Amino acid sequence: MHILRHRIELATAEPIQIIDITGQIRDWVASTGIRDGLLTLISPHTTARVNVNEREAQLQRDMITHLKRLVPRDGDYLHNLAPVDDRDNAHAHLLGLFMNASETIPVADGALLLGGWQSIFFIELDGPRERRTIDLHILGTVA
Repeated sequence: MHILRHRIELATAEPIQIIDITGQIRDWVASTGIRDGLLTLISPHTTARVNVNEREAQLQRDMITHLKRLVPRDGDYLHNLAPVDDRDNAHAHLLGLFMNASETIPVADGALLLGGWQSIFFIELDGPRERRTIDLHILGTVA
């Protein structure tokens, strides 16, 4: 059994942004030599999440519109009265309540077991940010 770790770094440009990270993750998994196992990815941020969903431009616009309607940025939030990092970001923390900080994806024959329409996304809820990370942890067997 092998255990390997990796970190992806990225920057975000929008207040709410959905970034497809599937290709980067597939490339790293392929480079590990792991044939069968489990990949866990986690966002170590309280205002950014990871998600498996469909990559389609109109749907992604709908997702962002939905998030903005669900928890408006300009709400009357107590957290914004004394933010710890000078960001009025209570809305981003509240949106995070509805999403996962991590995902676990099986690996079989050296490939991620994703459905034909599934992609892996990093979801920024409090951008823009110069540096965000996603930590990857894979546990599995090699050929």
